[in-house]
Amino acid sequence: MRQQAHRTRLHIFLQVTFVLFSACSVLEFCPSTAATPQRKQNTTSRSKPDRRNASPPNKKPWWQHAVFYEIYPRSFKDSDGDGIGDLNGITSKLDYLAGLGIDAIWITPFYPSPQIDFGYDVSDYENIDPQFGTLADFDRLVAEAHKRRIKVIVDFVLNHTSDQHPFFVAARASRTSPYRDWYIWRDPKPDGSPPNNWSSSFGPVAWTLDAKTNQYYYHRFYSQQPELNWNNPAVEKRMFETVRFWMKRGVDGFRLDAVNFLFEDSQFRDNPVLPELRPGSTTEYQQELKYNRDLPEIHDVLLRLRSFTDAYDPNRILIGEAYVPQTAELMKYYGPANNELQLPFNFFLVMGKVRTNLDASIFRSVINESEKALQGRPTTYVLSNHDIPRAFDRYGDGKNNDQIAKLFATLLLTLRGSPFIYYGEEIGMVTTEPKTIEEVRDPVGKRYFPANKGRDGERTPMQWDASAGAGFTSGQPWLKIPPSARRHNVAIADKDSSSILNFYKRLIRLRRNSPGLLDGDYRSIGDDPHILLYRRRTPKHTMLVALNMSNQSRSVRLDADTTKSSNRLRVVLSNQPTSERKLIENDVRLAPFEAVIIEGDTDQDTD
Repeated sequence: MRQQAHRTRLHIFLQVTFVLFSACSVLEFCPSTAATPQRKQNTTSRSKPDRRNASPPNKKPWWQHAVFYEIYPRSFKDSDGDGIGDLNGITSKLDYLAGLGIDAIWITPFYPSPQIDFGYDVSDYENIDPQFGTLADFDRLVAEAHKRRIKVIVDFVLNHTSDQHPFFVAARASRTSPYRDWYIWRDPKPDGSPPNNWSSSFGPVAWTLDAKTNQYYYHRFYSQQPELNWNNPAVEKRMFETVRFWMKRGVDGFRLDAVNFLFEDSQFRDNPVLPELRPGSTTEYQQELKYNRDLPEIHDVLLRLRSFTDAYDPNRILIGEAYVPQTAELMKYYGPANNELQLPFNFFLVMGKVRTNLDASIFRSVINESEKALQGRPTTYVLSNHDIPRAFDRYGDGKNNDQIAKLFATLLLTLRGSPFIYYGEEIGMVTTEPKTIEEVRDPVGKRYFPANKGRDGERTPMQWDASAGAGFTSGQPWLKIPPSARRHNVAIADKDSSSILNFYKRLIRLRRNSPGLLDGDYRSIGDDPHILLYRRRTPKHTMLVALNMSNQSRSVRLDADTTKSSNRLRVVLSNQPTSERKLIENDVRLAPFEAVIIEGDTDQDTD
């Protein structure tokens, strides 16, 4: 009898174990289990924490001096001729990136995805979409990047998944699914309408009715991107395990997508409606995102995530995408003791009037406001990215675009903080929007065309040479090659000593060897309406930066404090080579759209 009871208990134990193992395999809940049939088996050993470039005691972390380079993998380099860039393509161009002088690459999503939002709708967080390669390809990319002392940052979409992710497939199966509470579900109003008035980033309604279970699910973005419920501890635990998965593969940090949308108002109150129409619409109005953005619970998660990554390796970095309306709100993302995000993105140079106005007064005001709020914290400045039209044509006047591009390169790489270069920015790539709705690939562009043509224009293939495929692909590119590729490409620029590309190389090299640019404080000088003038200074080194944001020759007088405290001021870099090596006394004379960097030694007793 005892033996029979024992056999019965053993039989039940084995059955339960089998069910749990099967469930966790299908739903990716157990990262230590063998890969499911749908996932490629990893054959490459995972790397140990990369401490080769670890910051020595009392030294600043590597990322505070780093120049970052954003890569949109679909558009960077295609290695197999299918018209879509891939991981092996990136690996093949690491020598180019090392020659440019960058310190880290940020790669936007490459995970398996239905590609509704081109990778930001993730269906498997721990694998590679076949169009981009395999896990072995990724491991090789990381290893080769590290050989060249280039760090690798990956995009982590922790706010939402694809509706094809096993988590959501299970969640929508029934109201009693154990994964139901991993997402945001609400009953319809009595009239069948959505629970509240929230709009999505890409459409008028942020709720989609699931016919099978007769509940709405919330999606801040496309309807195919349901929001995760971060009030559920199981969600946090599982997503943190994904962070560990990629750190084990040698990843040096994470860019956290849409991080300020992790939580929603517990009462799901309506957002206030603003009088402004949303871009591209004649009927939809903007909303104040009062109840679904920047909620305080976000910071508890970020504190725990920072603690989690620091415990694994304190040299790993968290970079956050958080578009906020005021600089004071951005400061919250650093944490009460600078223990949340190391680098919340500073987007204030691409917001409001400064986004399209080449005006020294506006730039001075925005930068000064940021610096006042930052109080010396590390920061980032951004001019373009995969969601923002390129700076080259936002500010170009059609005649002096190359000079203006060099001027903005100077601004980006001499402000205090860690600069982010968007691929192609270093060769003067332009935003090339689709001409017809048939050419549009971005769903938001299809919805609001032609007033809003989407984001295809800033995502066109990298221009490596003047060939038909621009050196990007031997096949049919996923987006058309811009006509500008014939003039602005790496092959031509590399041979031209006066090109934007070679100016970037010189500028990055100067920055790397300048204590003033790496660690100096920031002080704006004067209030000239046409010239942005500022000083970066350490106790022993001074750099002055003067940017003429007008189409006329100008001059500006240095203040007495600057000339008194700095010895032997001379121009060390200019986008007008004839200005270089000139000694400066009291006045800085600048050609139209000229950018100069002036170096001087600083008296050690200067306060």
